Amino acid sequence: MGKTTRYVVGRLLGAALSLLAVAFIGFFLFRVLPGDPVRTMTEDQNVSIEQLEALRHQFGLDQPLWRQFVDYVVQLAHFDLGTSYQYRGAESVAGLIGEKLLPTVLLVGTATVLSAVLGLWIGIRSGWRSGSTSDRVNTGIALSLWSVPTFWLGLMLIIVFSSGLGPIPGLFPTGGMRDPGVTGTDLIGNVALHLVLPVVTLVAVVYAQYLLVIRSSLLDEMGSDYLLTARAKGLRDARVRRKHAVPNALLPTVTMIAIDLGGVVAGTILVESVFSWPGLGNMFYEALKVPDLPLIQGMFLFFSAAVIVMNLLADLIYPFLDPRVRR
Repeated sequence: MGKTTRYVVGRLLGAALSLLAVAFIGFFLFRVLPGDPVRTMTEDQNVSIEQLEALRHQFGLDQPLWRQFVDYVVQLAHFDLGTSYQYRGAESVAGLIGEKLLPTVLLVGTATVLSAVLGLWIGIRSGWRSGSTSDRVNTGIALSLWSVPTFWLGLMLIIVFSSGLGPIPGLFPTGGMRDPGVTGTDLIGNVALHLVLPVVTLVAVVYAQYLLVIRSSLLDEMGSDYLLTARAKGLRDARVRRKHAVPNALLPTVTMIAIDLGGVVAGTILVESVFSWPGLGNMFYEALKVPDLPLIQGMFLFFSAAVIVMNLLADLIYPFLDPRVRR
């Protein structure tokens, strides 16, 4: 077996073991959540003790923990994530995830792409001119925004740009993905208008990590011999940066981008909740309040699998980006 084959097989086995560990931990992790799902779902209804017990039996909550775990494993072996408590079994967990996936990918995917582009563009220039005024300003702004809680920033943007503050009029919707009754050609523009504030909230906080990582990686490369050699050959500074320094500084950023792309499907619970965005993050938050155990477990497994797969892809891309990994 060659080195490349061993490398690929090792990464595949690692990803498979990680996924099995997530499936195992996910079941027991959410069993310690406080609250009774049946009582939460029926708190505004006049139900008898017999009816409560019937619901517990329907959901399998009257079974011992080991029996619930066995049923869970059997369901996973058949690629079945179960059925939601909240929807009384009317829709599978997989169906609910599929229904909410597109809004989340639209929101978080857009924000992730913009964050990566903005962070890398500013970070490369800051790292290449380390210590300059622009570097200090850009790094200071990035660190300040990275320290801001996303929910607080989202609320501030709603107050200023949705409700209006002083001379600033309310320009954007306060929440949701679109206005009721909007269809046809107006739908795209309406959705884009609703996207602005949540995307700005995410980008303002997330782009800093790309900036700081690429800047740090570039600073590590600045004193390397190959850059001195490239300059000695008479190459222009911009070409040295673009062709030599940046490609070698990209590996940590590739990992971050891959993980963030895997996290796209998970959404952001706080931002989606603040802006009432109908995505997976908001649904996960609603499921936690019950707690809707099958829905929480299914979404947790789905989120984790996405991150594991994207991290695996990053590992498999490394040998093509850096010959040192192949060796």
